[in-house]
Amino acid sequence: MKLSRRMTLAAAVASSLAVTTGATSALAQDAATGYVALGDSYSSGLGSGDYGDSGDCKRSSKAYAQQWASANSPSSFDFTACSGAVTDDVLSNQLGPLSDSTGLVSISIGGNDAGFADTMQACVLQGEEVCLEKIDEAKSYVSGTLPGKLDSVYNAISDKAPAAKVVVMGYPRIYKLDGECSVGISEKSREAINSASDTLNDTIAKRAADHGFSFGDVRDAFTGHEICSGDAWLHSVTVPIGESYHPTETGQTSGYLPVLEANS
Repeated sequence: MKLSRRMTLAAAVASSLAVTTGATSALAQDAATGYVALGDSYSSGLGSGDYGDSGDCKRSSKAYAQQWASANSPSSFDFTACSGAVTDDVLSNQLGPLSDSTGLVSISIGGNDAGFADTMQACVLQGEEVCLEKIDEAKSYVSGTLPGKLDSVYNAISDKAPAAKVVVMGYPRIYKLDGECSVGISEKSREAINSASDTLNDTIAKRAADHGFSFGDVRDAFTGHEICSGDAWLHSVTVPIGESYHPTETGQTSGYLPVLEANS
């Protein structure tokens, strides 16, 4: 009987601890309601205008992150995404607001690491042969080096915001093939650029999944709205040049925002 009573008491204590721990965990999750938006120009909203006093980071009031925050009123909102950012910039400059109270994190990163801007410039200015060479270099980097860079960022996010739902946003395909463009780069170059976008998205999606994060794939949302579609949600070559190949305001509102909403 004494042994039986001790076992019963131990079981009761263990059960009580489990209930308490579960309740504490639930309270922590409930308290984690802040939103932090990290990433590069596709997250900062470059291309959609209205950048306020954000300087070179080009954080737009029309960016999908700002729109989500306005619609959902998180307990706090920190917008640290910055145009031109690479993975090292996220680690060095953007993670400060993350904490135990962060409930949602969104991020797009990796395109600049792979040399997106330089590749597009080469394709526009230097012809098909150079364009294809640059794309092959970018794809090799994405397959070989970028996964480790992404792991470093994703690990840091998990460490600093352990309760957060993390949504890793992807990138659209740039061109509609056999579309309405009668001038510009060759169709072969356009096809290669789209292929590179798929390689980048697939790599990011795999790393995100391995970290338990959601992947916000925007390719379907932008299908029919690529450059050369006749209803583009992406800029072609623009003045200022920096906004080229970035989502318009409609691209942020109708392309990116619904994907974040579906995954958050």
